[in-house]
Amino acid sequence: MDLRFTDEENAFRAEVRAFIRAKLPADIHAKMLEHRSLTKDDVVTWQRILNARGWATPSWPKAWGGPGWDAVQRYIFLDELHQAPAPEPVSFNVSMIGPVIGTFGSEEQKQRLLPRIANLDDWWCQGFSEPGAGSDLAALSTSAVREGDEYLVNGTKMWQGMGHRADWMFTLVRTDPTAKKQAGITFLLIDMKSPGLSVQPIMTIDGRHEVNSVFLDKVRVPVANRVGDENKGWDIAKFLLGNERTGIARIGMSKQLLRRAKKIAAETGADDADFKLRCAEIEVELKALEITQMRVLAGMKEHSEKPDPRSSILKVRGVDLRQSASELMLRAAGPYALPAEGEYDEPNADAPLAGSTWGSTIAPVYYILRAASIYGGATEVQKNILAQSVLGLPK
Repeated sequence: MDLRFTDEENAFRAEVRAFIRAKLPADIHAKMLEHRSLTKDDVVTWQRILNARGWATPSWPKAWGGPGWDAVQRYIFLDELHQAPAPEPVSFNVSMIGPVIGTFGSEEQKQRLLPRIANLDDWWCQGFSEPGAGSDLAALSTSAVREGDEYLVNGTKMWQGMGHRADWMFTLVRTDPTAKKQAGITFLLIDMKSPGLSVQPIMTIDGRHEVNSVFLDKVRVPVANRVGDENKGWDIAKFLLGNERTGIARIGMSKQLLRRAKKIAAETGADDADFKLRCAEIEVELKALEITQMRVLAGMKEHSEKPDPRSSILKVRGVDLRQSASELMLRAAGPYALPAEGEYDEPNADAPLAGSTWGSTIAPVYYILRAASIYGGATEVQKNILAQSVLGLPK
């Protein structure tokens, strides 16, 4: 198995890197360097720049309007985005609902929705988790009762990412309460402006508004907004979640976090021998993970890019290392990770991080990365997949 990049793949990496340097707006790049929140306009602007180049949908085949890249090209593209750093295309659009529409949608849905998904003309969000259905998603209870050409939907969705920005929500509803849990679920597309739908913000521990509760009270959804057959939504959900986990190792993101930790440590004087030793340990572990990623990619090339259960290793270790890098960044900043805004009328210009806004985003990055052990499939779930699919242990 040859784990080296080919000349063509190295040339592709150089092309992607040059494009990002030339086209990424400076203000967006500055926010990404400091892990500051992007506005909706920031995200839309960058995705449309990528879309104009044909790169907003890296996982899509040409038949859907995508670039038709193979697994290695997709990996290189995302790695360059993470290391630049630059924003990823909105995953709800590109990695989730886009492939669902392309695979399970009607021809009318494909023609109407795919171009708008790619260009972020419609921002999509996910309505899966509920107060009583998270890791056990099949336990969802949001109901949809058919009345003629419409479904009447009632229920609550929790931890719903970016619903306050979204135009549409793809969601799972229960259409047959008498069937086995997985057998009575349907996949619907819901306009966020629908009467009876309301969004309530949830402020996460990092102090940001990214997730919400969504309440559906007698929301009417046209049957034409159903994807696939009634009561067959579970198969679509499994397909979508498989795409959500693609590339979740995010090795380039860990490298960028580590670079930031080193820079902060140099400013605060925290870069002692013990700090440098921990940096080296993480770098070695990242290199081992990168080699594992290359092995998985090589296997996909040899087996027609079929899903590889070993990708769960990438998810588990990738999250571990991003969390470790964020801990190192917090350690480097020390008390400067929690600045008291406006506490001093005359701040000390000689203090570490003086004049920098970096301090205000260090602790939030550390906090929010705790959730990475859950989204995209909890660590415990990934370990079960590895036990059964890789080690061959019984369920």
